[in-house]
Amino acid sequence: MKQNRLGRTGLVVSEIGMGTMTFGTMADESESHAILDRAFDAGVTLLDTAEMYPVPPNVKYAGRSEEICGKWLTNRPRDSVIVASKVSGPGGGWFLGPLRSGHTGLDRHNIERAVEESLRRLGTDYIDLYQTHWPDPDFSIDETLEALDRLVEEGKVRYVGCSNQSAYGLTKSLWSADRNGTVRYETIQNNFSLVNRRFEDELAEVCRREQVSLLPYSPIAGGVLSGKYQKGKWPAGARFSLYRKDKTRGAAMAARFINERSQAAIDGFAKLAAEAGHSLTTLATAWTLSRDFVGSTLIGATSVAQLDDTLAAAGVTLADDVLAQCDAVSREIPYPLG
Repeated sequence: MKQNRLGRTGLVVSEIGMGTMTFGTMADESESHAILDRAFDAGVTLLDTAEMYPVPPNVKYAGRSEEICGKWLTNRPRDSVIVASKVSGPGGGWFLGPLRSGHTGLDRHNIERAVEESLRRLGTDYIDLYQTHWPDPDFSIDETLEALDRLVEEGKVRYVGCSNQSAYGLTKSLWSADRNGTVRYETIQNNFSLVNRRFEDELAEVCRREQVSLLPYSPIAGGVLSGKYQKGKWPAGARFSLYRKDKTRGAAMAARFINERSQAAIDGFAKLAAEAGHSLTTLATAWTLSRDFVGSTLIGATSVAQLDDTLAAAGVTLADDVLAQCDAVSREIPYPLG
C-alpha cells in the first residue's frame, strides 16, 4: 500500500487508515479486533480513534473504542502502528455526551486530563498524532496550542492535528503557532467525499500552501456511497437506520443524507463505478485518494466483510475521464450532504 508523509511530520502512514468510531457498539470487541487484523494485514498502518468514540450515541460507552484498540495493540509492536486519537472539545453534536464529568473544553487542564485517560485506555505511553476533535470558541487558540506543546515536550504526544475545523480556524492556528513558537496542526480531519466536497472550497488551498495533510473521514458518506440505502432500503443496524429512529437531530440528519435528490446522485456515481469496473464503495474511496492534499483516507467498518471494497481502493488510480465524470455528477448535488 502506498505510504504518505503527514504534513511536515516524521509520520509516514498508509494511504488508507482505519477509523474506529463503530468499535464498542456496532462492532463488538471480537469483531473490532478482526477488522483491525484484516486492515493491518492488508498494509494499513494508521489507526484513528478518539476519547468520545464509539457512536451512535451511548454515553456509557465513551472511551470504549480506545480500550478495544488498546487491547489489540498489546499483540503488535508499538512502533509498527501509527496511533491517532482526539480530545473532544465542546462540540460533537447530539451524540457527544459528557466526558470527564462533562468537562471538555480545550484549555490546558482538560487537555492534560484527556490525554492521560486516553493513554491509559490505549495502554501506551505516547500517541503519535493527537487531534482536537472539535473547535472551542471559548478558549484562545494560543492556550490550546501551548497545552498541546507541553504534551509534545513531555513525550506523551509526537505531533498534533485538528478536526472539523474551518479555513479561518486552521489559518488562525497556524499563525498562532508561528507567532508563539509552539507546535502547529500538521493534519486536519474533516468530512470529505464525493457528496461533500466543501473542503475543496477554501481548506484545500490552505493545506496545499501550508503543507497540512487532510485525513478525510466518511469517504463513503456514512455508508450512503455504498448504495445500501438506495430504492427505499433502510438496512437494520446501519448508521442512518439508527439515526432515523431519533426524532430530534438524528432523523433530520438521516433525511439530509437520504432523499430523492441525493439518491439520484448516488445512482449516477454507481453507473460510473460499474463502467469503470469498480464497486461504488471502491470508486468513492479511490476518488478521495486522488486529491493531492489527502494524507490518508480513514475508512470504517462494522464487520470484516465491509473492508474488501474500501481496501481495494488502495490499488486503484482513476482515469482522468472518470474523475471528470465524477465532477459532473457532483455538480448536480444541490448542497453537500456532510
